[in-house]
Amino acid sequence: MGKGLFITGTGTDIGKTYVTGLIVNTLRRAGYHAGYYKAAVSGAPTVSESDAGYVNRTAGIQESEALLLSYLYQTAVSPHLAAQIEGHPIEKDVIIAAWQKVSAAYSYVTMEGSGGIICPLRHDAKAVYYLENVIQWLHLPSLIIGDAGLGTINAVTLTAAYMKNRRLPVKGVILNRYTGSLMEKDNIHIIEELTNLPVLALVKPGDTCLDIDAQVLASLYEGEV
Repeated sequence: MGKGLFITGTGTDIGKTYVTGLIVNTLRRAGYHAGYYKAAVSGAPTVSESDAGYVNRTAGIQESEALLLSYLYQTAVSPHLAAQIEGHPIEKDVIIAAWQKVSAAYSYVTMEGSGGIICPLRHDAKAVYYLENVIQWLHLPSLIIGDAGLGTINAVTLTAAYMKNRRLPVKGVILNRYTGSLMEKDNIHIIEELTNLPVLALVKPGDTCLDIDAQVLASLYEGEV
């Protein structure tokens, strides 16, 4: 079984999928046998047009759609509500089985979450699952992706505090849309001070790989290769 790393974000539309693609691409360019998995996507008509399809293309994985994604919802709402609307609820056993397949196929698997850490995946009379439950089922460490700009101190610190409270191990933070401004540099310092987590990489617009040593990146993954 391969090693895994979970990617969560401070919210929706902060570039989590883009950064996830950079993570996988950085590993693959360095010769690591790296793959990708996402449990659920909402608001996409097909897998190829979803977050999973984007990472599959940009990171050069060229994997079958069945191994990339377990649940695809066309309704552009939270997965739990999309599942209710479309009548296809998320099942714990399906996610665990899918993870076992992809982690058997790759030595390093990056799993991307949906939205922020407090994202409901299923909420009905039979079961209630949040994103944090998936992390717990699979025993994965996480990275937090945030925007480099205004408001990120609050967003990253609250996400990190919630995850610490839930005993979810976090390896560090990656900040997206970094331009090098004085405010952004100060944000890095304050985030590291408040969370006691390292800001591991800064992603500038247009980057195709992370500015981090691939060996250091690979060391963040946990599990058996």
